[in-house]
Amino acid sequence: MGLSPVHALVVSPAQLGGLTNAVPITDTTVAIGGAIAIVILIALSGFFSSSEIAMFSLASHRVDHLVEQGRRGAEAVAELKSDPHRLLVTILVGNNLVNIAMSSIATALVGIYVDSAGTAVLISTFGITSLVLLFGESAPKSYAVENTESWALRIARPLKFSEYVLLPLVVTFDYLTRLVNKVTGGRSAIETSYVTRDEIQNMIQTGEREGVIEEEEREMLDRIFRFNKTIAKEVMTPRLDVTAVPKDASIDEAIETCVQADHERVPVYEGNLDNIIGVVNIRDLVRARYYGEGESALASVVQPTLHVPESKNADELLEEMQETRMQMVVVIDEFGTTEGILTLEDMVEEIVGEILEGDEEEPFEFVDDNTVLVRGEVNIDEVNEVLEIELPEGQEFETLAGFVFNMAGRLVEEGEEIEYEGVKIRIEEVDNTRIMRARVTVTDAYFEGDGEESEAGAEAEN
Repeated sequence: MGLSPVHALVVSPAQLGGLTNAVPITDTTVAIGGAIAIVILIALSGFFSSSEIAMFSLASHRVDHLVEQGRRGAEAVAELKSDPHRLLVTILVGNNLVNIAMSSIATALVGIYVDSAGTAVLISTFGITSLVLLFGESAPKSYAVENTESWALRIARPLKFSEYVLLPLVVTFDYLTRLVNKVTGGRSAIETSYVTRDEIQNMIQTGEREGVIEEEEREMLDRIFRFNKTIAKEVMTPRLDVTAVPKDASIDEAIETCVQADHERVPVYEGNLDNIIGVVNIRDLVRARYYGEGESALASVVQPTLHVPESKNADELLEEMQETRMQMVVVIDEFGTTEGILTLEDMVEEIVGEILEGDEEEPFEFVDDNTVLVRGEVNIDEVNEVLEIELPEGQEFETLAGFVFNMAGRLVEEGEEIEYEGVKIRIEEVDNTRIMRARVTVTDAYFEGDGEESEAGAEAEN
């Protein structure tokens, strides 16, 4: 069998000229091609700009949730956000490349129709800037803000592909950026931003204004945030209001004390209240009285309790009470004397608000918008919250009665009145030395004082 001859393909200059004439390169062809390139580059600019907003606005806990749900693109999002510094460099490199290329093409296109180079640069600069701001920055970023989650899932894989395409540049600038940050003392990596407590509280207030959160829900959430700053002394039932039974009392006497005080459990003391040995509850007392063998002693049903300092943090104490299954603890001062008692109900009330039983009086009784009758044992911070005022909260006192005594410097009587920066407090009811009820009135002078302080602050700033 013979081999087939190999023929060389030779294109003559005449034939090449014919191909060129078939597709003539004119100014119009260049302009159309350049315009198409600019449109593509603007789309890429919008892609990178929106990617930055979507990726860095998406919280890490939401990414974890999306991965758990198995959402398409969630794994790619998690991989990109695992190295936020590399992600930011990728976006910036891509965005700057397309914007610079767009500006160069625009300058060349304008130069075809404008003879002056300076004029061509000026026209292309303003033109491309306008296009980039509108279609490459503003519109894409606005869309990404409104659709953060869905857009991040959609662009994660293309963005990952962009990282591979631009890998040499990304690696180079990633290294150089970290090096510059190290030299200048900046951080070499982007820290994950966490929402602060103040930001959460601001979001709660915004939610209430927007109608997303009800006022009662907002108040409960505010109390939860205050709870970790609360100490046992602020929550406890003070010693004067404590109902207790002596250790040598009979079962019947203890039952009668619980029923008369309308308490489920009461502390048991030996000698005096400074020596509380435990707690008894009505259920154990009734069981011992009617189902016990013979006549049981009170000591047989006494349950142990905790003695905690008055400065004990409330949330730590709540956790301790849950672990030890204590329903009531004794609060003592620095000298070891009993300051009061604290129950789980007191803890719950700090979060959900006052829980009234039977004929128990309301802590606040509004007379009008600016006047309210307040029980003396109410904490001063609650008075400030309800009336939206700022009475001082000092270490010397915790309650409204304590504030009055601190201001007066002595015992007060019914009918007396004190005033603090436009807030009038009239003593309505006194039991021996205790202030039981006071009338708090916020006068116009208080609001005028706020206005003067604001003006003074503004002048100081100026």
